[in-house]
Amino acid sequence: MCELAAFNTGLCVITTRTPIADIADYERTSALRRNLEQLSSDAGAKLLQTLGVRGDEAELRSASDEFRGHCLALTLLGSYLTDAYNGDVRQREEVSARLARDLRQGAHARKVMESYQTWLGEGPELSVIRMLGLFDRPADEKAIGVLLKSPAIPGLTESLTGLSSSEWRAILSRLRRARLLVGEDPHNPGHLDAHPLVREYFGEQLRDRQADAWKECNRRLYHYYRTLAPQLPNSFSEMEPLFSAVICGCNAGLFREALHEVYIPRIQRGSAYFVANVLGARGALLTALVHFFENERWNSPVKVGVEAQRLTAEDQLFILMQAGLYLSSTRGFSTPESRNCYERAEPLCHSLNRPLLLYSALMGQWRYSYIADKLSAALGVAERVHSLAIERNNSAVMIGACQALVSTLYYLGEFETARQYAMRGVQIWRSGGVQYNAEDLDAPAVVCLCYEALCRWHLGEVAFCHQIMEEAISLAKELNETNSLAVALHFAAFLARYERNPAEVERLASDLIELSTAQNFAFWLACGEVSRGWAHSASGDPDQGIAWIDDGIQDYRATGSIVGTPCWLVLKAEALHLANRTTDALAALAEAVAVAQRTEERECFAELHRLRGVFLANIGGDEVQIETSFCEAIRIANKQKSVSLAIRAEASYAEYRCRKASGLRGQGFPLPLC
Repeated sequence: MCELAAFNTGLCVITTRTPIADIADYERTSALRRNLEQLSSDAGAKLLQTLGVRGDEAELRSASDEFRGHCLALTLLGSYLTDAYNGDVRQREEVSARLARDLRQGAHARKVMESYQTWLGEGPELSVIRMLGLFDRPADEKAIGVLLKSPAIPGLTESLTGLSSSEWRAILSRLRRARLLVGEDPHNPGHLDAHPLVREYFGEQLRDRQADAWKECNRRLYHYYRTLAPQLPNSFSEMEPLFSAVICGCNAGLFREALHEVYIPRIQRGSAYFVANVLGARGALLTALVHFFENERWNSPVKVGVEAQRLTAEDQLFILMQAGLYLSSTRGFSTPESRNCYERAEPLCHSLNRPLLLYSALMGQWRYSYIADKLSAALGVAERVHSLAIERNNSAVMIGACQALVSTLYYLGEFETARQYAMRGVQIWRSGGVQYNAEDLDAPAVVCLCYEALCRWHLGEVAFCHQIMEEAISLAKELNETNSLAVALHFAAFLARYERNPAEVERLASDLIELSTAQNFAFWLACGEVSRGWAHSASGDPDQGIAWIDDGIQDYRATGSIVGTPCWLVLKAEALHLANRTTDALAALAEAVAVAQRTEERECFAELHRLRGVFLANIGGDEVQIETSFCEAIRIANKQKSVSLAIRAEASYAEYRCRKASGLRGQGFPLPLC
């Protein structure tokens, strides 16, 4: 879906009851949403007529109004009247009063199903519809055959097993006439499908009221789907039956079997994490994984089931780490669900004596604090990781600790100390013997290289920056680790932005957006949008640039992320200034300061104060405030040992004083680009 939204130049129309999360980022651009209203009186009357309902126009319109134009309710009403009363609309009263009351209660869809079930009565038709509730898509003929084979499933298929083909077709015809079953698809003969609301209602009824039948159906489907796919599928289409197998296996209570015979060896191929790292289908993994959790609560692995099928403590730890990993990569590092997974995993790591997984669990908690909490809280978790590395004398854990420390210290504005940890992490990696850990969301060595490049830029060692950043990108590609590549592309754009190179920022942002779209990286996609917006603004298209920056900030915040927002707001302020909206630019800077007070970040503060001086000078602001802003920018840059930002702030201040001395300040103050 997301690939179509990002790159499709044609037209794709999707009808759905619920928004599609994968394309939410494109709803303001390429994926336009149109909410359909309920049917009007006239449209509802015409629908009833097409279903064979007879009566005068006023009566038909009244019938439509009684059901508030709800399409499914009118469809079922029309079918019922046609079957039971030869289409006479005047005979609707016995059902109209009942269903209209349901509509007023605000639950018309389910109430319609309940009412229709009463009209239809128990029998083979309801058994068929209940079976369709097992599927989230059209059910193929072979899957239905698995459910209908002998022995019959008690309470469900006794009336269906052993039917002749003519008897089977008669049941389907009655269901289609009642509009509970959709018409046969000529491209997929034998497939059965129903309206999603119909499947949902009767599926829940089967699960809640006939639990044994529900489990037996899912047990049969589990064995069917696991044999339908190749042993080791190489494409997503080949892999799909295995996802269905895991879901059905969990629904049948076969938790351990689904995990150890399908998910681990065939979907993920052990530690290769094939579906995630090769196919990039992390969303599909989460759809399967959630069935290993109680009531789809990500911090509560299932504890029910027969003894042989219960998840062991090791199993619980495994699925918690898997869920935390893919929730972080698809929904953003600050999603509370991923934090819950990692917090729940920590005591299991201690009890099972799994130090490497403890490290990964702590890193997951650190990411959440780093992105969504205060940097001081993140620093505390990073120091716990560092202590674990020293305690275990483990190089792999130490390089991860360096990643956590350098990331946190960088945004605190402590560039010199951050560089030391970055260089230490890189040194550990280059010494050899440290392998990339698949439980890591990204490769620590890549992150350390990126921050080393940025820190060196700040400290005036500009000659080394590009070489180090290129090494980070190359290493991410060599590891074939897409999240690490997203990190490297993002920070390479960061560096190009520092150097005022909009063409390079545009190139890198486009690569990041394409990668993030393909891999469903919500967090990195938002970062790419902001960088692309800045590039367009700096290249002379500020209006479009501002729109993209705004979208990026909104999407970034939608992931729950906070840290970095002051930086994005500073970029927005610069774009607003270039669009001659300097008053709005000053407001954006004020918002950046307010957010930074919560996150404690200071990475962008020297530039923030420099730009405030520039903007105030541009509009002829108070001279004391202008002087204070430039002096504060220079003071902060010097305190942070950012030679590059100090030079830039001093240059802007010198330009301001020169113009002031020449009496030119009122003619406008140009924004220095270097």
